[in-house]
Amino acid sequence: MGEKPATVWDLFRSRGYSRREFLRFCAVAAAAAGIDASGLPAVVQALDTKPRPPMVWLHFQECTCCSESFIRSSHPLIAEILLDRISLDYTQTLQAASGARAEETLQATMKAHPGEYICLVEGAIPVKDGGIYCTIAGRTALEIVREAAAGAKAVIAWGSCASNGCIQAASPNPTGARPVHEVVPQTVINVPGCPPIADVMSGVVVHLLTFGRLPELDGEGRPMAFYSKRVHDTCYRRPYYDAGLFVETFDDTSARKGYCLYKMGCRGPVTYNSCGVIRWNQGVSYPIQSGHPCIGCSEEGYWDIGRIYSRLESFPGFGIETTADRIGGYAVAAAARAMAVHAVSTNLRKRKMIRHGKDTSLTDKDIKPAGEEPGRKGGA
Repeated sequence: MGEKPATVWDLFRSRGYSRREFLRFCAVAAAAAGIDASGLPAVVQALDTKPRPPMVWLHFQECTCCSESFIRSSHPLIAEILLDRISLDYTQTLQAASGARAEETLQATMKAHPGEYICLVEGAIPVKDGGIYCTIAGRTALEIVREAAAGAKAVIAWGSCASNGCIQAASPNPTGARPVHEVVPQTVINVPGCPPIADVMSGVVVHLLTFGRLPELDGEGRPMAFYSKRVHDTCYRRPYYDAGLFVETFDDTSARKGYCLYKMGCRGPVTYNSCGVIRWNQGVSYPIQSGHPCIGCSEEGYWDIGRIYSRLESFPGFGIETTADRIGGYAVAAAARAMAVHAVSTNLRKRKMIRHGKDTSLTDKDIKPAGEEPGRKGGA
């Protein structure tokens, strides 16, 4: 019988880590995966007992920023364990081997672990003219990714290049660049961003290790745990937006005060990502915190929607969200309407009580916000 495959806990012990350090790692990994405290035991059990899955990391039309982001996860053990310890058998960027030896490793991994390995893809896939615009070891990216995806347990597209084509697919797209999900038949987990956030990348891998299945995805194949809210919804500058306080130029007083960057072309209101919550470089910052508007890099086609610093004229959302010029007025009007509705509803209730000969003296308990029904808390 062959040797029993090593688990993550086995790897920890072999490196001299204590059980306490392993459990701490599990907690960090669970948080990175968007798993709450109740799911921590499942993470511990998975990393304690399940064999580490082989991984192959393919690179095509990209700038390697996804790899650069991944190795800067908020917890050093995330990158160390997931890259060095979980049998990352093949990656052109991080592996020591090169040339024929590297390609032999890729083929050996796929043949030895069919249906078990995880295929990670960084970069768009050119398909024009037979895919000749990106070749490795004499083979096109299209041929390589289809072969690798066919035998994989899961396929993950790292970054906007692999998830939606990114800059390479911008008009006129001379190489016919395509995202991974358009050239392989199976479901692809899209993790867009330029680059994606390191802890989001780690979290997706940890979810696969823990549950052995794909995370819940939105309509664009993105993990809901990380792409269900707009950057606008979690932005620390949001109160300034609601108050109608905006930066007009990058060197004005409003910019120094940290006001909203909407007028500077910020795409946060139409961009879904966890930037404002998780952030980059071990949680240090993200573009808006650094004083630059969001460019919407995790949304498909962001490169073809016009100039980066051209502001959005309008976007869907709450009633007060229309244009920056009118936002303050709408906020005031909304508050006035709420007060008027409350006053009218109170008077109507009082008139009804008078008609029925009831006591019309109201107490604090009788005064409810507009829309609240008896026996309920909050609005309708």
